[in-house]
Amino acid sequence: MGFSEGFIWGAASAAHQVEGAYDEDGKGLGIWDALSAGHVKHGENGNVACDHYHRFKEDIALMKEIGIKAYRFSVSWPRIVPEPGKVNEKGLQFYKELVQELKEAGIEPMCTLFHWNLPMWLHELGGWRYEGISDAFAEYAKIVVEALSDKVEKWMTLNEPTCFIGLGYGIGVHAPFEKGIEKPQDEMKADIASLSKNALLAHGKAAKAIRENAVLPPKIGIAFNGALAAPVSDRPEDIEAARAATSPENSFFGNVSWWADPSILGKLPPLLEKVTTPEELAVIYQPLDFFGYNCYNTSNYEDRGGINPAVYPGMPRTAMDWPITPDALYWAAKLFHERYGLPILITENGMANIDFVMSDGKVHDPQRIEYLKGYIGGLQKAAEEGVPVLGYLYWSILDNFEWAEGYDKRFGLIHVDYRTQKRVRKDSSYWYSDVIKNNGV
Repeated sequence: MGFSEGFIWGAASAAHQVEGAYDEDGKGLGIWDALSAGHVKHGENGNVACDHYHRFKEDIALMKEIGIKAYRFSVSWPRIVPEPGKVNEKGLQFYKELVQELKEAGIEPMCTLFHWNLPMWLHELGGWRYEGISDAFAEYAKIVVEALSDKVEKWMTLNEPTCFIGLGYGIGVHAPFEKGIEKPQDEMKADIASLSKNALLAHGKAAKAIRENAVLPPKIGIAFNGALAAPVSDRPEDIEAARAATSPENSFFGNVSWWADPSILGKLPPLLEKVTTPEELAVIYQPLDFFGYNCYNTSNYEDRGGINPAVYPGMPRTAMDWPITPDALYWAAKLFHERYGLPILITENGMANIDFVMSDGKVHDPQRIEYLKGYIGGLQKAAEEGVPVLGYLYWSILDNFEWAEGYDKRFGLIHVDYRTQKRVRKDSSYWYSDVIKNNGV
C-alpha cells in the first residue's frame, strides 16, 4: 500500500521570498520591503531574492523536470493593491502568466492570498490592529479570485497566522517588528487576541469572497502552523497527553487550535471569546475543504523556552537548529484529522541544510533525503491507517530569502546562486522525482 491515486506531490514558495522586483511594474511597498532594515542577518533583503518575477518560466521548467504535480505560490498583496482603492493590472498580469505557464506544464497552481508582506499603506492605518483590515483583505481576495479562478481551484487564505501575529506583534522578530512581549502580560495577551480576531475575520470574509466569485468550484483552507506534540510511547495515556498538549483547553496564539477551532469548529478559546462577538464568530466560521498544515517537527523536542528533559545531547537538528522528528507528519495527520474531520494537506515540510555547489558542479544533500524518507514515511503510515491525506508540498522549491535569517538558510530542492541567479538541482530533487513517479512507494 502507498498513497492514494491522485495524491498531490508538490512544492511551495512565497512571493516575498522568491519574486524580487520589489518596486517594479507598479508594486507598492510591503512591511518586509520597508521595515526590515536592521532586522535581517548581514543587512540582506528581499529586493531581488530569486528573481522569480523575471525567471518564473525557467523555474516552472525545472518543476516540470522534477515531476512536481502542484505548485503552491502566494500573491503579493502590495503588488496587487499598492495603495487604497487602486488595482495594479500589471501585477495581476504576472500571476495570470504564472498560472498559465503552470497549467501548460501540467502543474496544478495552488494560491495563498497572504504570506506575510502586508502593504505599507495598511500598516500605516494600524496593520492587523486596523478594524477595516478584514474588509480590505476581502476586497483584495475578490480581485485575485476574479483574475485567477478560471485556472486555480485550491486556495489558502492565510499562511501561518501564528507567525505573522505572534512573531510580528508579540516577539517582534518578524515585520512589523513590534515587541508586545515587553508589555504587561495581561495587556499583551489582550492585544494578541484582538489582532488574532482581525486575522480570523479576514480569513472568514476572504473565504466567503472566494466562494461567491470563483469560476472553478473552489477548495479552501488555511495553511496553519503551531505546536504539535507527539506521544512519548504508544500507551493510550501518552497518546492522550499528546492530544491534550497539541490542542489545550486554554490555547494561545502558538497553538493550532487558537486558529483552527474558531475557523473550523466555530468554537472560541477563552481569550478570543473575550474579544469576539457571536456575529463575528459567524463570519469567521466558514465551511472549509481541507486542513492545511506547515510541519517541520514535533514540539516535544524544542528547547527554545528553556531546558527540555526530552532533548538529548547531540540529537539531529537542521541548519535552522530545529530538531529532526520523523514521526511529525504521522501525528499531525492523525491528531488534526481526528479533531477537525477534514482531509489533510501538508502545505509545507522540509529542512534547511548546509548546501553548496561542490567541486563536481553538483549539490549533494544526503541529509535532506534522509529527512524526507522519515517524514514522508510517517505521512504514508497515516494514509495507510485511513487518514485522508490529499497531498504533500515540499518547502521550498528554491533556496530563497528566509525572512530575518537572510539567505544563509537553504531549504530548496533547487540551489540558487544569488550573485548570478544560476539554478542547480540538488540530489534531493532527483530523489523526490523518484518518489513522485512511484507515488511514495
